[in-house]
Amino acid sequence: MEEIEVILTQEGYNNLEKEVEYLRTEKRAEIAERIKVALGFGDLSENSEYDEAKTAQTENENKIAELENKLRHAKIIDEKEIDTKTVQIGNKVTLHDVEFDEDIDYTIVGSTEVNLAENKISNESPLGKALLGATKNAVVNVEAPAGIMQYKILSIGI
Repeated sequence: MEEIEVILTQEGYNNLEKEVEYLRTEKRAEIAERIKVALGFGDLSENSEYDEAKTAQTENENKIAELENKLRHAKIIDEKEIDTKTVQIGNKVTLHDVEFDEDIDYTIVGSTEVNLAENKISNESPLGKALLGATKNAVVNVEAPAGIMQYKILSIGI
């Protein structure tokens, strides 16, 4: 199986570490307590609480393994190496949406750190791909389900 590099900011890496620690400690203990309580209900063949707790345990262990794998293959973006001449992962970009005549800010991140509520978009998304390597004042075309969207890059920052 080919190992895929996971691109993260330092903040994203730290957040993954915190999540793994939570899942290993608090979440495992909570699930273990649920299993213990469910075992007290007797016959396991008809014990839905036990089945649910075991399912939660499996899901938790799978999530831990997935996150540990991401951390093992993480490439942390060094903010000192990010420039503002062209768009790259780690940049904050202000765009002008030509069709809707409005400005919007995005931060380009690796796919693990995507958070649309914070306008963090993936370098692998259609918009992220179109922006990578572009310069200030460039107009990029993005193929979207609604058609071709045009954005003018107003600024590139860190």
